[in-house]
Amino acid sequence: MTFKVGLLGLGTVGSGTAKILLDPAGRHPLVKELEIAKIGVRSLDKPRDIDLPATCFTTDLEAIVTDPDIDIIVEVIGGLEPARTLMLKAIENGKHVVTANKAAVALYSDELFTAAEKAGVYVLLEAAVGGGIPVIEPLKQSLCSNKINRITGIINGTTNYILTRMKNEGGDFGDILADAQALGYAEADPTADVDGLDAADKIAILAALAYGGRVDRAQVHSEGIRTVAAADIAYADSLGFVIKLLAVAQRCESQPGETEKLEMRVHPTLVPNDHPLASVNDVNNAIFVEGNPVGKVMFFGPGAGSGPTASAVVADVLNIAALLQVEKGSNQTGTRSLDPLLACSHQHECQVAPISETVTRFYVRLIANDQPGVIGFVGTCFGNHGVSLESIVQTHRKDGSAEIAVVTHDVQEGKFRQAMDELIASKEQINDVAAVIRVL
Repeated sequence: MTFKVGLLGLGTVGSGTAKILLDPAGRHPLVKELEIAKIGVRSLDKPRDIDLPATCFTTDLEAIVTDPDIDIIVEVIGGLEPARTLMLKAIENGKHVVTANKAAVALYSDELFTAAEKAGVYVLLEAAVGGGIPVIEPLKQSLCSNKINRITGIINGTTNYILTRMKNEGGDFGDILADAQALGYAEADPTADVDGLDAADKIAILAALAYGGRVDRAQVHSEGIRTVAAADIAYADSLGFVIKLLAVAQRCESQPGETEKLEMRVHPTLVPNDHPLASVNDVNNAIFVEGNPVGKVMFFGPGAGSGPTASAVVADVLNIAALLQVEKGSNQTGTRSLDPLLACSHQHECQVAPISETVTRFYVRLIANDQPGVIGFVGTCFGNHGVSLESIVQTHRKDGSAEIAVVTHDVQEGKFRQAMDELIASKEQINDVAAVIRVL
């Protein structure tokens, strides 16, 4: 029983996917039942190392998603359009869809999942978050009996690579970013990675699955790592922390009768050295899940690349093929009934709390005038707004100013920002707020 696959895109992930499907030896036996029928490419003249006849390649991607002989569409072209339109057209034509496109899923998930449910087809997206790390399916299936309280992830390999090298080498962000670009670890335009946008797409997807609701991507607060300096890396190390770009989704505390809200945020974070995420380095990703009754579990591995991401893509294709095999073996006709644990659906609109309502600890680095009473002034400003300080350290700089590093206890972000406004307004005492970073 052969199942035909239409592949949209033959870049890094598309090539890796094709190579797995064309080399079934040693893999799951069902791989042998999968046949690449068509591959959509931008140019037919480009040399390729995929052993398929020229007739398999086409620049007409819409013809692939409407081909009645194709069972499964794999979308790995990336971007918002034409990916969204092609996936919707495939669904409309009764095709199952596998995608690695986190941006399109984060923005259009409700539209895609609603259309898929109506058409009785699957949209699977294991490769959209964490590359080769299996986390989407465990959230939908293995952990489905749990109440997920919090997801904390390092889900962008580029920023993790940069921060790891900053810690190990004591270098500055700009120099290491340029080196990462030269080595191919960062894009020529690194905005989506270093500004936290890519991680925000991914945590929106994970939250939608974990909490069973629609997440408005625009409500995910995101900050990047451009302002993280070598001095902050050094201070964090001396305090027993390492700085990571974390993506967080968690349930807010609520009273009976109140509408439950979620915290959704991406930002640099001081992570205690004894936390499992602190040792996740280089381009690796990790997703730390806290649930009831399972407790704490972590998924770790390579977060990008041809092999890892293609592995996740083909796993989704195999899941669909297995279901189709059972379906055809039972001679099922009429409306298809989807496996509720494998299909994606949104039951409600997730309410996302504004960042001002979140409660966390903060690390602050201030440049102050080196004069008597400045430490007391800083403590008073924070105290005026109910911000309790866990530690405060002052060092002298060569230019005659003082550098003050502060770590707070847990505080509502709104109150913390009020205290910071008061500090910033005092030009006689504070010259600059060099860094504000949250603490896990």
